[in-house]
Amino acid sequence: MGIEIERKFLVANDDWKQRVTHSAQMSQGYLGNTGKVSVRIRVAGEQAWINIKSANPGMTRIEFEYSVPVAQGREMLRLSQQAPVEKTRYWVKEGRHTWEVDVFDGANLGLVTAELELQSEKEEFNAPSWLGREVTSEICYYNNQLARRPFSLWEQDQDSERDE
Repeated sequence: MGIEIERKFLVANDDWKQRVTHSAQMSQGYLGNTGKVSVRIRVAGEQAWINIKSANPGMTRIEFEYSVPVAQGREMLRLSQQAPVEKTRYWVKEGRHTWEVDVFDGANLGLVTAELELQSEKEEFNAPSWLGREVTSEICYYNNQLARRPFSLWEQDQDSERDE
């Protein structure tokens, strides 16, 4: 069984940019989302993957990921339930860990998150100075939720709540 142990944070500033080792533009769409599991297709350049991930909140989730031919990946992306999530992923080396910093585009423009995959929930790591608040258990920051309710709508939602 595939297990992913991951912590997710907001990014507080741009200091991470000086430590980038490489990057890739990504489009990912959700083919199914039952509340218990999500099925995602991700296309990055000339590569594509299909991913099946448990939808429970928290840092440990079941995950399976398989490469698919990029042409099929692009075709599957058109089957997405919502508009694909667009982002550029940057790999950032900090000590013995490599962080994945996602700078979102499109309907999620303005959102920047950092994720760190760990070997265990108790694994220690040094939090870099550019790291902001942890959002690991806040499902609104999960990519499958950003496809459903993009970051650009969050302020509008708050404005509506204030008007009531």
